[in-house]
Amino acid sequence: MLGVMVSEETRTATTSTPVSVRDPADPENATGRPHTRAWVTRLVVVAVVLSALNLRPAITSLGALLEEVRDGLGMSGTTAGVLTSVPPFCFALFGVMAPRLARRFGAGAVVCAGMAAIAAGLAIRPWTGTAAGFLAASALALMGIAVSNVLMPVVVKRWFPDRVGAMTGLYSMALALGTAAAAAITVPVTETLGGSWRWGLTVWAVLAAAAAVPWIPLVRERGAGRPRPEEPPARGTSATVEGTGTLRITRSRTAWALAVFFGLQATCAYVTMGWMAQIFRDAGVPAGTAGLLLAVTMAMGVPLSFVIPRVATRLPSQGPVVVVLGVCGLLGYAGLYTAPAAGAWAWAVLLGIANCAFPLALTMVGMRARTGAGVAQLSAFAQSTGYLISIPGPLVVGVLYQHSGGWGLPLALMAGLLLPQMAVGVLAGRDRTVEDEAATR
Repeated sequence: MLGVMVSEETRTATTSTPVSVRDPADPENATGRPHTRAWVTRLVVVAVVLSALNLRPAITSLGALLEEVRDGLGMSGTTAGVLTSVPPFCFALFGVMAPRLARRFGAGAVVCAGMAAIAAGLAIRPWTGTAAGFLAASALALMGIAVSNVLMPVVVKRWFPDRVGAMTGLYSMALALGTAAAAAITVPVTETLGGSWRWGLTVWAVLAAAAAVPWIPLVRERGAGRPRPEEPPARGTSATVEGTGTLRITRSRTAWALAVFFGLQATCAYVTMGWMAQIFRDAGVPAGTAGLLLAVTMAMGVPLSFVIPRVATRLPSQGPVVVVLGVCGLLGYAGLYTAPAAGAWAWAVLLGIANCAFPLALTMVGMRARTGAGVAQLSAFAQSTGYLISIPGPLVVGVLYQHSGGWGLPLALMAGLLLPQMAVGVLAGRDRTVEDEAATR
């Protein structure tokens, strides 16, 4: 797999970043870019995959043991509710820091530090002994996830400009695999380790620590991921840079469309992770089967997160993919309302397909900016704004469920949100770059 991913490929017609043919005899190609040794490129692939595996276990492993954590730390229901809302809040708060840190230290160094922060947070939080300490250590881990979330597209753009779709698909697939694995095996691992929820949560720190290791030599390898001075904005985009190279991202309609698309798909994803199993249980599905149905929904992202970005990069506009995913979501929510138990497996698959709007959003981040610096700013803006938009979703669904006594209103809300999601997704999928839009405005 690694050999295929790092092999030289012919640039496709949809690639927005020009790629020069390298002469193996020359240390630099025609653009002045240093010749990248094969082992370094392979190491980047390994680092990206290991990092992606760690971008969700901090959240889904906790969900599997939330009841035990509440009992062990004496958490109130309100505190537990705050804990489930912390991830998108931290992603929004800390994600905006990532581009500035990357400009100063290089994206590779920041992602390496992010993995170390995840490992430290996951290792500390089960042993703090208090709810406040648990929240603080969780925030440390989520800070590492937040900056890594933002900078993954930057690393891909810098190292694989002619294979954005393939590499985005690879790390999205790894992200989905880590998400599903943490949800599925945390409880069995906890039982194997003696039944202590503290050890069941701590074990995930080992994976995060392992993910930091391959970044260490990459940080020393010409500052992996640092924005390159030889990548100036294309002609016509100079007005977007004022001395500091900062793009006026808020001038771009595409950036706003992508941010709203990211926020609405994140809302659907967090509602699915938090409430779908309960919907099935309320319909009479056994608890074990309901958990398995949720795992199926999460697992759908493993193959599709690899396929969808590759398809998206071959299309002049990603709008058709947006619409297909949205229609799958509408069918899934309609099925949950009309026959939640009878068609449970079909609805789980359809909602799993709909949740693959996440890798599509990441792919569009890489395609809608012309330079590495532009990708960093667009990624930070879209993800931070998007996660802010997604914060109320799971809470509102819970309130509607509690006050209405059923799932009709919550499901209607989620289906209704898919309509603007498809609309802004079509706008974000148009073939243009944020640098051009910011310059012309």
